Amino acid sequence: MPPSTPSSQQYPVPAMPHLSPVTSRHRSSIGSSFSFGPQHLVDSYLDGNTSTVSNPLDPNRSVLPASPRSSPRRRRRAKDSMSRQHPLANDTTDVFQETEDDADDEDDYEWGMVDRMRLWRHDALMQHLYETAAFWGDKIVSWTNDPNDAFWLAQTYFMTHQYSRAERLLTRPFSTTSSKRPPSPPPANGHLFSSAKGKGREQDPPPPLTSLPRLPMGPGAMVEVPEEMQERVSRLVDMSVACRYLAAQCQVRQGNWTEATEMLGEANPFRDSGRSGPSIPNVDGGIKVEASMCHLRGVLMLKLNRGDQAKECFMEALALDVKCYDAFEQLVTGEMMTPDEEWEFVQGLAYTQQTPQDAEFVQLIYTCRLRKYKHAAEHALTRQRLVEEYDLGDNPDVLYSFADALYADFRWADCFVITSRILGLVSIHNATMPLHIACMFHLSHLHSKLFILAHEMVDQEPENPISWYAVGVWYLSGGKWTQARQYFSKTSLMDPRFGPAWIAFAHTFALEGEHDHAVTAYSTCARMFTGSHLPLMFVGMENIMLSNHDLADEALNAANSMCDGDPLLVNEMGVMAYNHGEFQRAADLFLKALDLAKVTQSSQKAWATTYLNLGTCYRKLKRLKEAKETYQKVLELDSRHSMALGFLGLVYHLMGELDKAIVKYHEALSIDPINPHVLELLNMALEANIIRVPTILDSAEINKTMKVLKEKYRRLKEPEHKGKDKVPRDVPSDVGPEGDEMNIG
Repeated sequence: MPPSTPSSQQYPVPAMPHLSPVTSRHRSSIGSSFSFGPQHLVDSYLDGNTSTVSNPLDPNRSVLPASPRSSPRRRRRAKDSMSRQHPLANDTTDVFQETEDDADDEDDYEWGMVDRMRLWRHDALMQHLYETAAFWGDKIVSWTNDPNDAFWLAQTYFMTHQYSRAERLLTRPFSTTSSKRPPSPPPANGHLFSSAKGKGREQDPPPPLTSLPRLPMGPGAMVEVPEEMQERVSRLVDMSVACRYLAAQCQVRQGNWTEATEMLGEANPFRDSGRSGPSIPNVDGGIKVEASMCHLRGVLMLKLNRGDQAKECFMEALALDVKCYDAFEQLVTGEMMTPDEEWEFVQGLAYTQQTPQDAEFVQLIYTCRLRKYKHAAEHALTRQRLVEEYDLGDNPDVLYSFADALYADFRWADCFVITSRILGLVSIHNATMPLHIACMFHLSHLHSKLFILAHEMVDQEPENPISWYAVGVWYLSGGKWTQARQYFSKTSLMDPRFGPAWIAFAHTFALEGEHDHAVTAYSTCARMFTGSHLPLMFVGMENIMLSNHDLADEALNAANSMCDGDPLLVNEMGVMAYNHGEFQRAADLFLKALDLAKVTQSSQKAWATTYLNLGTCYRKLKRLKEAKETYQKVLELDSRHSMALGFLGLVYHLMGELDKAIVKYHEALSIDPINPHVLELLNMALEANIIRVPTILDSAEINKTMKVLKEKYRRLKEPEHKGKDKVPRDVPSDVGPEGDEMNIG
């Protein structure tokens, strides 16, 4: 299936039970303040007007138009006396809706003090003068008590990290009735503020203040409202889904997970409303607030260590609105789905229904971010189309897709070239940095550059977890396991969802030989990243080292059920088959691993161990010719591979070619002089060669040859008469268990 064609089967949003209504009172009643649950807001949406043209409770809208009520702010048309207008005077993005009657009154209204201050507020926000925006915005809310102005003030508080202040503003009561025109400010020096419209022309007295005064919050955050006023007030979170979403964001930033969950609801309250779903497009072309709320609910589930529910929330958010990239990022970088689930889900999203004009591009850009263990042809076509049809050849995200594919093929040098290009375009690219750092670890000549990079990142972005991850990797490259472990631990504390730090933390134990601790660390990582097969594969590898074959089989089979396209995993399964004595099955698995790796397009040297394992299987199966060719292939990849030289000598020994065997044993010992197994094999070959000589030479020559050989190999510090009493044999029956162990890739 081409990656540009969405699947006909879309992701179904699972049905979940409705939340029980917390109250039967109308949403404008302050009695609903006793519960922050969203169900009564949903009930008001369903009970209200079915039109979604200007409904602030409609979850299919984006944040800007999803507002609780009309605002008197919009005054876009100025009088002729204003020769040049400020660009924000023509601003049409209003958080709150207005009625057609409000729009009709625009031409008849002259700008006043409140309107000018609203312009100051927006201009300050655009110029990042947040204190200025908060200062003037607070005065506007004091005068107007208008929900629209309160929302913008809450946004300003949120941008300045005043989350508690923003939450209080969003959850305090506001009047549900107000005049269409903004109230004028109080008299200055006993005189009404007049406009300079025409010479000597005075403005008509403005109407008196009719808005409800600001209502206080009592002890325990309960609203102190007289009984007779309760039917005329309501909280912003009960008047708009956008306000409720912002209030939940404030609670999340404060670490109030339980309160934020109550504000959003345990599940999507709009799910069974009949007016929500993947097939219902956004009415204004933006991003649905409902999808954003689902994403935030997923973040909350992660904070509460409820990973399965978090996964469902992120999937629902992306299904409701494919433009919600944050949900996609959580699913992909958090590896919450297996590669197969990931592919099927992303290809089955409702792109055409939600973004008919941009459906193809959105699907392509999402597809290029998926893992590269499978669908290699589709991924290559996706990258080609993004480069040729959409001119994104120099875009960091598209280049990252190229780098990720190269890294999956163990082509570290080529991957480093691409990642260096990305970092030349942008200073820090969070998706690329782990690949860039890993390539510098694998390429030993880049370790010094890794040191410099780690220092620069710590100096420039000390709050970024990746900076300390780079420091840990540098210590890892130098074999300083304890220091590396400290920095990986710091990284995981800063960002508990940063997978590479957890894997590297476990690696430090494995490389140090602490296999039990490594198994524990890998198991913790497997519980956190349920869609990744790597932790389970590493658990299996550690159990192989510990000779826990049953546990190793269990872990490797579980990893294979999640991803059967990783050649490294198939290699480990071949090792286990060899340990069980299933040599033919092991050989088949090693061949499959090499086929999956497509060695001609990847780093061949990285798969030398797999070739070595395959040759050992052939030798056990008495297929000596194929074993010899396979060992020779290893030597083509790495001419100084001591184990390949030793095993090749053993094959020659088994084939009766003792002279060649002795030569290979010598070559192996020149690289690894103290290998006891090769030394033993060499002595056996020499003894066998000595026994054969009398059939050709006379006794004098035999004695001379034996004397020379004894003098030559006396330096090996072996017992002088080792093997003298043994029955010489031309071919060894087998090799010791340690010398013939299978290699773990």
